[in-house]
Amino acid sequence: MLKLFNSLGKRIEPFQPVNAKVVNMFTCGPSIYQRAHIGNFRTFLFEDVLVRYLEYSGYTVKRGMNFTDIEDKAIKEADQKKMTVKELTERNIEEFLGEMNLVRMKVPDYLPRASEAVEGAVEIIERLLDRKIAYWQGGNIYFEPLKFPGFGELYGLDMTKWPAKKRRFHRDTYPGMQWNLGDFILWHGCREGDSVCWDTRIGKGRPSWNIQDPSMISKHFQETLSIYCGGFDNLFRHHDYTRAILESIRPYPMAKFWLHCHHLHVNGQKMSKSKGNIYYTDTLLEHGYDIGEIRFFLIYGHYRETLNYSDKNMRSAADKLRAFREMVNAVKGRVAQGTKPAAEAVQRIGRVFAERMDDDLDVRGAIDGLHGALAELELEDLKPADASAIVKALKEIDGVLEVIF
Repeated sequence: MLKLFNSLGKRIEPFQPVNAKVVNMFTCGPSIYQRAHIGNFRTFLFEDVLVRYLEYSGYTVKRGMNFTDIEDKAIKEADQKKMTVKELTERNIEEFLGEMNLVRMKVPDYLPRASEAVEGAVEIIERLLDRKIAYWQGGNIYFEPLKFPGFGELYGLDMTKWPAKKRRFHRDTYPGMQWNLGDFILWHGCREGDSVCWDTRIGKGRPSWNIQDPSMISKHFQETLSIYCGGFDNLFRHHDYTRAILESIRPYPMAKFWLHCHHLHVNGQKMSKSKGNIYYTDTLLEHGYDIGEIRFFLIYGHYRETLNYSDKNMRSAADKLRAFREMVNAVKGRVAQGTKPAAEAVQRIGRVFAERMDDDLDVRGAIDGLHGALAELELEDLKPADASAIVKALKEIDGVLEVIF
């Protein structure tokens, strides 16, 4: 049975979907004020492997992933580039979709944009106002976390440290991984000079980043999600905010499993413009690596551990994949047309893969296990039927990994 680490509760749990017919999941998409780098794609590829492995295991999956195309950062970036926000975000969305295809990601069933869910955000805010969980202040609308029982449980926030004096945080996002202990913004009231505003039932303005995921989730999923995913940094503020908003207006939990992928560093440091160490997929292509090798590097380390990019680590991963591919090609060379697959060989390869993947998506253990199983083969004695069965099983497995063939 598949077991996953649930951030809500901080423990490994057997995976059982909310709906036996379909696994509904939602994943935080890119903030498209800028181009996605390989650290972003590490998280997106972890989620891609998760979807593919669920399908490999027999589940039907419906996945949504949002585009955050309204936020402070996008407005600032557009102003700097002397573009409209729509021009900026449309360009970055198009580039992101191209890179999704490049790194062999499955396209989610739903790709909602925050700019297309403003009405839904307004509806949620109206309900929060009616319940007096949200309130007006200076033209903006804020959420009071103290009115949501269990606020901060996802992160594990110590609510005894909440300040007695009321504080409000009016920006969409704040730098660093720390908590803003106070009320967070839901709606930015339009002010003179603002370039992005909507005329709505609650007045002229725009939805904050915090309300956008709830509005987009509500549009496509009307039950508890089986899985909600995102990067590790979303455990600071963002996902507890999202959970508090949705569970304040719905009589059921937002998600059963919460999964978070840790960061990718470059030479031991966090990627940043100031350090000049931001890497993109084409950076690695220019260094001579193919897409399979880039994807392999990004999925090989366990998703709950920080992954460190360095020339040495990238070369090591690429060499490991090349050696594995050579072993697979050697097995392919023993295949004869028309041979009957040997069930025993199929079961052995499949078992090695599933045992490790079922352990909280241990991709490294699964690949190393497959490598070991192939290394033990006596190619000279390998019957064509066995070789055919092994190749068939590996092709099914590569439907999850997308790095072998």
